[in-house]
Amino acid sequence: FSVNQKNDWRRDNVNLLMKEVKGTINRVKPWVRFGISPFGIYRNKRSTPDGSGSETNGLQNYDDLYADVKLWVEKGWIDYNMPQLYWEIGHTAADYKTLIGWWAQHTNNRPLYIGQDVERTMNATNQRGETQLAEKMLLSRSELPLQGNCFWPAYSLLDKYKNVDKELKNNYHRYPALIPAYAHMYSKQPKKVEKLKSEYTATEHLLKWKSDAAKYEPTSAKYYVIYRFAKGEKENLENAQHIMGITRNTFYSLPYEGGKNEYKYVVTAVDSFHNESKGRSKKIKL
Repeated sequence: FSVNQKNDWRRDNVNLLMKEVKGTINRVKPWVRFGISPFGIYRNKRSTPDGSGSETNGLQNYDDLYADVKLWVEKGWIDYNMPQLYWEIGHTAADYKTLIGWWAQHTNNRPLYIGQDVERTMNATNQRGETQLAEKMLLSRSELPLQGNCFWPAYSLLDKYKNVDKELKNNYHRYPALIPAYAHMYSKQPKKVEKLKSEYTATEHLLKWKSDAAKYEPTSAKYYVIYRFAKGEKENLENAQHIMGITRNTFYSLPYEGGKNEYKYVVTAVDSFHNESKGRSKKIKL
């Protein structure tokens, strides 16, 4: 075997593993998402005959790790991709901005999340002495086809490294958000909830409903989202500011505000693929 033949054989073995893992999951639990968090460079441009790689100079998935991530996405063997873009903006060998643009061009309509290194992001500064968090978050929320970020390692968030927790909570994650639907796996909306009503018990005021939830049916309701709109306010389920709660119960405890404030509550059902149903609404005084 030549060196190239041996490398192709190694990649083919990994490809076969990825294909079989995805196929096995589909047969057993088709709603389970199988994703990969690969090294951040697929191939350097200088290594690709057609120049399709990124303008980088570092370890490569394809050539050095025998991981043809681009093929896995194209073949549908992974449901999401989360490359480890742990470098800084302006890094000489692997510029974050260059790489986020390259991966965004190769999503093949699969969800793309970006792996962020918390400490390197908070340690790197711009000319104004600010961390790179703001610019990285702005890039991830631009017109590029990205679905979110994954912050690594988790203990840096838990340890509140350089107040990253406050930065995220105050500026970027102020409101709860729903998991993006995996529409490439299944895209139909679940049925709306039924018999939405408010009910008083001896201890609390409840919002209650019925649904078609079935334990072993992934397209039925698995959890519910509760939205609230003030009297006269336009109903807009795209605005996460209106999410009051997310629950797996078929009831929600309502607050008490003196009995004079009128709201419209809207409840939606979400299936195992995170497709959200249309809303069922009820006006309630609190």
